[in-house]
Amino acid sequence: MNQAPRLKWKSDFDKYVILVNFEKRQWQHCTTDDDWNIFWACKDSVKQIFNPDTGQRLGDNQLLNHFPNHYELTRKDLMMKNIKRYRREMEKENNPIAEKDEHGNYLYLDIIPQTYNLPVEYSIFVEEFKRNQNATWIMKPTNKSQGKGIFLVNKISQIKKWASTSKLPFHSLAMKESYIISKYVDNPLLIGGKKFDLRLYALVTCFRPLKAYMYRQGFCRFCSEKYTSDIAEIDNMFIHLTNVAIQKHSDVYNDKHGGKWSLPSLKFYLESTRGKNATDKLFNDIKNIMIQSMKAVQSVMINDRHCFEMYGYDILIDNDLKPWLLEVNASPSLTTSTEKDVVLKSQLLRDVFAIVVPPDWTDEKSKHGANTCTEKSVGFFDLIIDESVKETEKIVKRGPVRRGNGRGLWK
Repeated sequence: MNQAPRLKWKSDFDKYVILVNFEKRQWQHCTTDDDWNIFWACKDSVKQIFNPDTGQRLGDNQLLNHFPNHYELTRKDLMMKNIKRYRREMEKENNPIAEKDEHGNYLYLDIIPQTYNLPVEYSIFVEEFKRNQNATWIMKPTNKSQGKGIFLVNKISQIKKWASTSKLPFHSLAMKESYIISKYVDNPLLIGGKKFDLRLYALVTCFRPLKAYMYRQGFCRFCSEKYTSDIAEIDNMFIHLTNVAIQKHSDVYNDKHGGKWSLPSLKFYLESTRGKNATDKLFNDIKNIMIQSMKAVQSVMINDRHCFEMYGYDILIDNDLKPWLLEVNASPSLTTSTEKDVVLKSQLLRDVFAIVVPPDWTDEKSKHGANTCTEKSVGFFDLIIDESVKETEKIVKRGPVRRGNGRGLWK
């Protein structure tokens, strides 16, 4: 007997793709604060739920769409800090995943641009800047989204001017939010002369042992103006930032397609221009980025069995078809500005719920929690790592790897 209609849902958002998924499952809208089974919550609600002062505990039949400290992966400075720590730990253990080439570059963990946390690592950054004074850097506030507060710099004086008029950099620290500064990827892959990045999705149902899925659908976000590395255009965000929140203000923004291109279209283009092997290798490298970034926070993440997380990964591809992790979003936008948006994001949530609430989830004998699905593929989601199964390595390593023998990389 199908007991799904007994489930009650609650949401902090009134987005169409969320509500329509609940309605199609005939789940009931919860009208009380705590009598829910599925809560699609905002980050503030999650913080309140896990606040020890409230004394609130999640019941056996409750699921929440965020882990308690999801920010370890989704706040820019913490993500970078955790990935750097993970690299050091893997090196110390002599793990093959930390293997380097003859130039001292990581073969598998070179997944983020060179990045420093300001103001903490300001002195270290200055030393690096002096070694390569022709480089351009990009500054981002650690806890903002949609391109807010981002700007490019190519002179130390620009940072000092931003920080303070004091002779001491970041003297007024209490009045300045923290930023990260990353070496700008100045050779992006261009299509039609324009820069773009990828928005891809991953679903984590457990961190220890790690179990995660990668979504086969996604989209490219294009800049509205053609790319140039000309210093005169360093402040033109319509050239450098792909965020829709930025691009929609351009005079040449196309609101019919929203400056977006589907992932299958990108794959077809790359296979036609770069070949299938190079394209397969690129997407295997992207899968590696997802797995390694998750493993980087595995030891610090609070692993609550009631929680799952749908992450939005922002990936930039350079002209050598090397992918770079820009950031991970805890609440990827579910706004639908085009018809294709509606289809993609409705299917995305449909498949998320199919995994975290499989058909037998409401059975009395079910162990409940977000990690009960036993399928390797559900809708457009494919399992990319499951540390609870001995066969995990075969799943993860399917397809070509970048370099090296790759043995035992994800053990």
